[in-house]
Amino acid sequence: MNTVRLGIIGLGNIGKYHADYLLNRKVTRCALTAVADASTPLDRYAQESLKTFRDGEALIRSGLVDAVVIATPHYQHTTLGISAIEAGLHVMVEKPISVHKADAERLIAAHRARPDRVFAAMFQLRTEPRYMKIKRLIEAGDLGTLVRTSWIMTDWYRTEAYYASGGWRATWKGEGGGVLLNQCPHNLDILQWLCGMPQSVRGFCQLGRYHAIEVEDNVTAYWAWANGATGVFVTSTGEAPGTNRLEICGTRGRLVLEDNRLRFTRNEVDMIEFSRSAKSGFARPDIWNIDIPFDNAPAQHATLMQNFVDSILDGAPLVAPGEDGLRSVELANAILYSSILGQTVELPLDGAAYERTLEGLITQSKFEKKVAAVSDEDFTKSFVR
Repeated sequence: MNTVRLGIIGLGNIGKYHADYLLNRKVTRCALTAVADASTPLDRYAQESLKTFRDGEALIRSGLVDAVVIATPHYQHTTLGISAIEAGLHVMVEKPISVHKADAERLIAAHRARPDRVFAAMFQLRTEPRYMKIKRLIEAGDLGTLVRTSWIMTDWYRTEAYYASGGWRATWKGEGGGVLLNQCPHNLDILQWLCGMPQSVRGFCQLGRYHAIEVEDNVTAYWAWANGATGVFVTSTGEAPGTNRLEICGTRGRLVLEDNRLRFTRNEVDMIEFSRSAKSGFARPDIWNIDIPFDNAPAQHATLMQNFVDSILDGAPLVAPGEDGLRSVELANAILYSSILGQTVELPLDGAAYERTLEGLITQSKFEKKVAAVSDEDFTKSFVR
């Protein structure tokens, strides 16, 4: 095989975005050959000589594709992903890879039964220059030992019109959650990619605080790592003006990413070592204030798609293996589960227990979703900055 024949299942906002850059030849050695969506008009894609389907399973069985991108509502990520892998296709799944940990584990198990297939997750922030710089600094030891993290990510403002734009949005049955599962998988992935998985989580979630929805739209979470490091994660879709500030502190200094600027305040001496050797009670380590330069180009979905294609054709290592997607799902689930229980949750999360809790929320729901047409907008403005 010299060219990967690719199909897209799901042509909502992100599916259309993938289709546009693929049709514009932004990814080499790849040809978009088929698309599927149950409700979106498909004439435009037929005019591009693509085969169109109303059913994702039909596309999977068509024999017209070697790989698929799954960009459907969340619950279908697992079922379609498993079907595609079992059919011998390579699979790229949009975030989140599943609604809950138990489903993510089922999807991962299907891939482990077919290890010859490439299974990737669309976590394009891993290609974003600022986060790559932070990761290199951490891995090189420039921050020393992790002490504390804080990410205030409330720059996800959404109106009632947004939530009314689809019957599946912001419902337990249709989406399985709110801001944690829809907007924040990228943030949660980056957090664990940089700092590792925490050991425990305490979540405080407000359901429908700012919107007429039944799921969480305002969240504060507290983490603790095995080495004693702690962290806070704050997110919301109802706060304006919002904030996007990431702070990571280690024994050798502090990194702050905010307002398109990455600042490193570096301790000349490790703070623990300094404390143990200092002769004065009020002495402090000398510091260096450094602005870390980075390419200001936005994260590129096409870059991750190229990596997916290169992995299929050349065996290139994946930037975001599909199995990694379990971690952001687990963190999202743990925050909400902790909030529901009113207590700290230890990780790894009991996926079966959370699945039962989610099924209970679905069964007990009396929420009536109102759906309304909305104007077309450039949703790419909502990408994490």
